[in-house]
Amino acid sequence: MSDIAAPSFIRQDLVAERAAPVKTTGVIGFLRTRLFNSPAYVLLTIVSALLIWFTVIPALRFLFVDAVWQGHDREACLAQNAGHPVGACWPYVAAKMNQFIYGFYPDAERWRVNLVFALGAVLLLPLLIPRLPAKGLNAGLFFLAFPVLAFFLLYGGGLSGFGVSWLTGLLLAFANSLISVGDALIRVGVNAAAIHALLWPVAELIGLLNWLREQILTSRQPVWIDFTVTTIIVSALVFVLGGGVRAIRATIHTLVTFAGIGVVIALMGLDHGGLPVVDTRLWGGLLVTLVVSVTGIVASMPIGIALALGRRSTIPLIRIFSIAFIELVRGVPLITVLFFATYMLPLFLPGNLRIDGLLRALVGVALFSGAYMAEVIRGGLQAIPRGQGEAASALGLSWSKTTALVVMPQALRHVIPGLVGSFISLFKDTSLVSIVALFDLLGSLKASFADPVWATPTTAFTGFAFTGMIYFAFCFGMSRYALFVENRLNAHRRN
Repeated sequence: MSDIAAPSFIRQDLVAERAAPVKTTGVIGFLRTRLFNSPAYVLLTIVSALLIWFTVIPALRFLFVDAVWQGHDREACLAQNAGHPVGACWPYVAAKMNQFIYGFYPDAERWRVNLVFALGAVLLLPLLIPRLPAKGLNAGLFFLAFPVLAFFLLYGGGLSGFGVSWLTGLLLAFANSLISVGDALIRVGVNAAAIHALLWPVAELIGLLNWLREQILTSRQPVWIDFTVTTIIVSALVFVLGGGVRAIRATIHTLVTFAGIGVVIALMGLDHGGLPVVDTRLWGGLLVTLVVSVTGIVASMPIGIALALGRRSTIPLIRIFSIAFIELVRGVPLITVLFFATYMLPLFLPGNLRIDGLLRALVGVALFSGAYMAEVIRGGLQAIPRGQGEAASALGLSWSKTTALVVMPQALRHVIPGLVGSFISLFKDTSLVSIVALFDLLGSLKASFADPVWATPTTAFTGFAFTGMIYFAFCFGMSRYALFVENRLNAHRRN
């Protein structure tokens, strides 16, 4: 049996040792797989290294290594006094920091700007943290009470018929317009009795509003009566439009918000003069940049939603108006809108009506951004299957509830990157307001170049680098937070 030969398919000698596997982890693995994996990777790595060497390294040397950190005037930032290549002139930034933040806002009143910044941060941060409670109340304070408080803190002045005065003025203008339309219909032959029957409630409303205004103006405390009536009207509208338990909760939030506004009125003395007035022509720097950008971002969302829904409407008049507005505004640059709002709009207004220049710019920016926002939101609406709306209708939901509770939340979740991209573009486009005599951050920077005390060859580069860092910090923060929200809302889709 021992002489039997082994089968031919059985190996008679030992197999040679295999080579060690290629390392794919750690620093060596990263270099091998990401930087030198193929000839194309090697070429790209070399080109990228050269770009970093000739751009990033000199920039870092200019900003930090060769920079001047101490000094009182331009002499500290001149090359002949340094004995080595001079980089960024940071004493210039420190000397002009107040101008970059406040513009020409009076020194004695800058505490008001600081208070607005602090209150805005305190109210905004809880909205951005998902786990914190009372989002409805916090949103009401930030979007309703805070703008009113910020206006009177920044601009100053007191309340003189601020509430029902303008509210009744708008209602009276609308009611008088209806009366004028009725008179025109009567003149063209429409049944006068029918027109009078339809417009009788409008005539009664005009009488009530005139009586209300007279009572307010003749009162010893017109501001508080004005404020109380405004609170009642707004709360009633919120309760009627809300419906159900949500209406009660929304009404309570509204009353709490107005109570907070009333406390602010009493503490700031807005019912008898208020704070000293600071004209908007003295505002500037980061203050104007944040005011324009935040107002544009907040106001563009409802405008964009309304235009997006209007463009999809089945009512021809609404659809044609929305399409015409969107295409007209998107067909011109922002600077054209700002020029029209700043210089041409006053020509179309009555002679005794004056609108502040900053307010005109805010309206122009909000409308311009709203038109772009409408197309982003419309793309999200088109991504929602028709079955979603049909299912909601089958459950008995109205069109408004279907849109608000079913369709719109899903559409906005789909277009978060587009929305944030529009927000970032708007934040950067606020620098264009300097062309219409508003000194934002970039405008204040350019104005600081006229100071001969800091006139050096590196002053301009230092200033633009500093403002670029500020813009990048805000834009990068918005981008990262949007990515966090997108991942959180789409967590159910992960495998």
